[in-house]
Parts: sequence; structure tokens; C-alpha cells
Amino acid sequence: MYYVGIDLGGTKTAAGLVNEDGIIICKETKPTRKGGHYTEIAEDMAELASSLIRHNGVKIEQVRYIGIGCPGTSDCEKGTVLYSSTFGFIGAPLAAEMQKHIDLPVFLDNDANCAALAESISGAAAGAESSVTITLGTGIGGGIIIGGKIYRGFNCAGGELGHMKVALEGDECTCGRKGCWETFASATALIRLTKKGALANPESIINKLLEGDIGKIDGRTAFDAARRGDETGKRIVCEYMGYLSDGLINIINILMPEVVVIGGGISNQGEYLLEPLRKLVGAGTYGGNNIPQTEIRLARLGNDAGIIGASMLGKKK
Repeated sequence: MYYVGIDLGGTKTAAGLVNEDGIIICKETKPTRKGGHYTEIAEDMAELASSLIRHNGVKIEQVRYIGIGCPGTSDCEKGTVLYSSTFGFIGAPLAAEMQKHIDLPVFLDNDANCAALAESISGAAAGAESSVTITLGTGIGGGIIIGGKIYRGFNCAGGELGHMKVALEGDECTCGRKGCWETFASATALIRLTKKGALANPESIINKLLEGDIGKIDGRTAFDAARRGDETGKRIVCEYMGYLSDGLINIINILMPEVVVIGGGISNQGEYLLEPLRKLVGAGTYGGNNIPQTEIRLARLGNDAGIIGASMLGKKK
């Protein structure tokens, strides 16, 4: 038997045909219809799923269900997107609409929850009863796994870890508040820190790396400069690490998961990121070395995590 996992993103939609072992047999992507009504996006996803099945010689009877990871808050029982700022959905019955075009059960959940589920089953947190997966991107996505299942809260809106407050003031967050963790520790926040440092220190290697175009700054720039011994780069990385570790310490102190998984583009820094981060977090978590410590690991599944996790939603009902 097979499953179809769909990772619905703001710019593109990725779908994969997944086997019983959680291995993606094949993938297809298509641009997400910008500003599309939920009926149009549901139809597009159904066409993508049908294409995957058809082009791989699989009969629809061999596919158990379709799972979808969507940004925002969903009623997982009803298959309805309660709210998604990415798409402007409010109460969109995405599963029912999709079933008008393809005769398969459809399961729906938050995209970060799907990634966390995948990492807990076949990724960096495999074998752990409790884990938290953090994705460092434009914002900060978060998914919580307890007892091998997604923790969603009573209203399916739990796990919005990027919106915990870590400062009284700061840049305004997309949620409307100030001081949210993602305004300090997302890739967007790191880019903002790097631009500020580059402008204030024209002699920095950062400016040489950019060849005079500050618009080229991305989440790697400060790390690249720091690796070359640049003092400005080192200061930026150190400041960013402080913000990132503060949020992780809060999460660990509240939940004490066995494993915290770090994903997203920033995680490509590997041990250059994790080694100092582990020290900072270890020094700040409750109990210190007197109690077993949460392990911090790099995500293993990369961009496939959303597809794989979505394909497992029906198994974890």
C-alpha cells in the first residue's frame, strides 16, 4: 500500500508517493496558485496527487489516503483550515473540497507538526518518546511530539513556539506582538542583524563577501565571515546564538523533551551551530548536569520532512 503526502507552501506545493516504510518513491511539485481560493488550491492538490499515482503505475485502490501539511491552524478531525495567514483561509473545508476531485480519505494538519512527526518516526528523533522540532526559516516553525503523537492543544493551535515572548520590546512580529522569539532567532532576524553589522562596520569581511551588494545577505553570511575570523561576523553569530538558545531553554524547561531537532536553512551550519548552542543551552536549562539533559540534534529529513510527515497523519490518528 501507498500514501500521498502533500506539503502545501506559499509559493510551491510538493507531493510525494510514500510506501509503507515511509520512503518517498517519487515526488512532483507545482507552483501554488497565488491568491487562490481554497477551492482552487484543493483542486490543484487533487490534480497533483492524481498525477503522482497515475505516472507511477499505481492503482488508486493501492493508496490508503492523502495527508496534507498546511501553514496555519487546522481542525484535524474535520479537515478544515481554521486560520492560515499564509493563504488568508478562515474556516476552509480543504479536505472535503479535495475529495470532490479524488476519491480518497484526506487528513490535514499544520505543516510544522508534519515535519516534527516525520523527524520523530524516521528522522533525528526516531526512537524518542518526546521531541520538539524547530524549523529556522522566514519565521520559526515548531512541532511537539509527546508519547509518539503530535501535541496540538485543545483547539489544534498548540505548538506556535516562534510566538513565545522573549523580550518586552523588539520588532513587530507577524502575529502583531513585539518580542516574539522568531523576530530574534529566525533566519529573517539573522539577516537583519547581519545587515545592521555590515552597515556599521564597513571594514568587515561581510562587505567583501557581498561585493558591495547588501541585498546578497542571507542566513549564511555572518557564519561565513565568522569562520574567516571576522570580528563583526563573530559578534553577530554570538548575539544570534544567545537569542536562539534563550528560546530553546524556555522550551526545554517547560517540556523537557528527550530530543530537540533543529531544521531549516540555518541548520546547514552543522556542528559550527550546534557545538556552542549545546553549551549555551546546557548552562541555562533547569537542573543543569544534575539531571539527564535534552539532546539537541540536526534534522535529517530536510525538505522531505513535510511530505513524509503528512503521509503518516492517518497512521497516527
